[in-house]
Amino acid sequence: MSQLFSNGSNLHNEVLLLTKEEFSLARKKLGKTQKQLSELLGMSLKTIHSYEQGWRTIPNHIEKHIYFLLINQRGRKDGLQPCWELKKCTIKENCPAWEFQSGHLCWYLSGTLCECTLDTTKKEKLEICKQCSIFTDLLS
Repeated sequence: MSQLFSNGSNLHNEVLLLTKEEFSLARKKLGKTQKQLSELLGMSLKTIHSYEQGWRTIPNHIEKHIYFLLINQRGRKDGLQPCWELKKCTIKENCPAWEFQSGHLCWYLSGTLCECTLDTTKKEKLEICKQCSIFTDLLS
C-alpha cells in the first residue's frame, strides 16, 4: 500500500484524518489541478489551497469522496468479491451494502452492519475500514 493509505495508528487512541500531504498526493494521483479538483468536489479553489497548506482540517466527507474517486478512477469495480462474501455475513439482507449491491463500497456507506464498525462514529468507521482488506485491495 502506498504512503497515502498506510497508517499504523492505534484507532482507539486517535482518529486520523487525511493529512495535507496525503490530500495533495491523492489530487496528483487523480491527475487533477487544484482548480479541477475544486470543481469536482464542488468547493472553492481557496478551500483546496487551505487543505493542501494545512490551514483547514480535511473533513471526513471530503476524505471519503477522495477515496471514492481514486477507487473508481482505477475501474476496479468488476470482478470484486463483495464484503458480505469475504466476511461471511449472516445478516447481509439488512445491510445497505447488500441492498445497493455495493459490497466494494461498504466503507463509504453509512449504516452498514459490519461487526467491526458497529457503534462507531463516522470518523472512527472510516479509520477502521481503511485497515480492512476490502478497502486496501481497492487501492493496491
